Amino acid sequence: MTTDDIGPYSNYRLTVRLALLNKPGIFAKVAGLLAEEGANLGAVDIVSANAERMIRDITFDVQNEAHGERVLERLEALPEVNVLSASDRIFLLHLGGKIRVQSKVPVNTRNVLSMIYTPGVGRVCQAIAKDPSKAYAFTIKSNSVAVVTDGSAVLGLGNLGPSAALPVMEGKVMLFKELAGIDAWPICVATQAPDEIIRIVRGIAPGFGGINLEDISAPRCFEIERALKTSLDIPVMHDDQHGTAVVLLAALTNALKVVGNRMEDVRIVVNGLGAAGTACCRILLAAGASHLIGCDKEGIVLMGDAEELRACRTDLHACIRRDQPRGTLHDALKGADVFIGLSVGNVLNREDLERMNQDRIVFAMANPDPEIEPKVGDEASRIFATGRSDFPNQINNALSFPGIFRGALDVQASEINEAMKLAAAEAIAGCVPAEALSEDYIIPSVFDRDVVPRVAKAVAAAARATGVARRRIRIDDDLR
Repeated sequence: MTTDDIGPYSNYRLTVRLALLNKPGIFAKVAGLLAEEGANLGAVDIVSANAERMIRDITFDVQNEAHGERVLERLEALPEVNVLSASDRIFLLHLGGKIRVQSKVPVNTRNVLSMIYTPGVGRVCQAIAKDPSKAYAFTIKSNSVAVVTDGSAVLGLGNLGPSAALPVMEGKVMLFKELAGIDAWPICVATQAPDEIIRIVRGIAPGFGGINLEDISAPRCFEIERALKTSLDIPVMHDDQHGTAVVLLAALTNALKVVGNRMEDVRIVVNGLGAAGTACCRILLAAGASHLIGCDKEGIVLMGDAEELRACRTDLHACIRRDQPRGTLHDALKGADVFIGLSVGNVLNREDLERMNQDRIVFAMANPDPEIEPKVGDEASRIFATGRSDFPNQINNALSFPGIFRGALDVQASEINEAMKLAAAEAIAGCVPAEALSEDYIIPSVFDRDVVPRVAKAVAAAARATGVARRRIRIDDDLR
């Protein structure tokens, strides 16, 4: 399947090959059945025909997998119609995987073979053995990231395991390559024991310039990231935490400009204190938030004055009191200016939002169903954002991780620190021109080609300023 074959997006689009008796009225029965089922008929193509029968490919949208199976069963039951095959284009797109390795140099002569492999490669090996830093110059290390998962928190689907996580990791690798020119590799490990994951990543680290942890459940993800950041001299980032937090801060920065408010003045309620929620709290406090309340399923479990919360933001869990909730989420929303949801769908209604202040900002980022029905949330908020692509203001971490790793790799940073993440958020926010800011446009598109270079440049500058850059490039140089 090529990009030309994809067409408009539908999560449940089927293409079915039918053999129909070649006489009038047979296809009308098929079309009528689809209409009865509420299946949206799309393309109809003739594959072949003779006097007895006609082979047609028909494409139609269904509501979900169960609906699709029901439609297929009814098609198979039609007299004078035979279902030859049925394909789901999403599965077709993933057939055989979505990525591949490609050589930079064609190996078509003995001379080239001798240089890329033995004996010529031996000289390069000896040079790196004498000076390990030369691995950045003479191997893929300088432009490679390992995308590591144990499959314990795949998207919003839960603990599906490492094999089921592989399609997501392949997609992540594609985004690294397409958006930032980074060669990334999906690494799915067959263990969910933190010490084993730490040992595995430490063992493979020499071949990579950075480590992207992905879809690892809380609280184990905190321990794993902390141990790897301490023991490795290359950037390590759990994207579910920090990538989300960076984009959230960028979006909120611009939203506050639209409503004419300041970070230090607004009352912020964060619901869902898992990996992403705690990371968002930390970056908001680092950015100057002074009035922040954290809620989880127990109710209000994070609360305190600004100095107290900022003092423990590196280990925010020390300030979370799950056994001593101070009220409910609904209590927390009274008089709030900003709601940030990283929890579960449909926990709020219109009345809940009306408890907030007038120019309310609502980021309902639970997927696939936001914390409030989107139409209601949009109507009841001054600014409304979700994690979905079918509404304005999508909070998508694909805006952050490609540029963050691009900048970190370009200066061979030893880590990704708080200053680099804050710089990334500021750069993303700056991609929306001041004159274009509006309630429906507070965050750039993932297809905005200015985002990655601007984020990379800002991250590289922050790495230099904080002393974690090992490669001294001019920040105004063109970054890859």
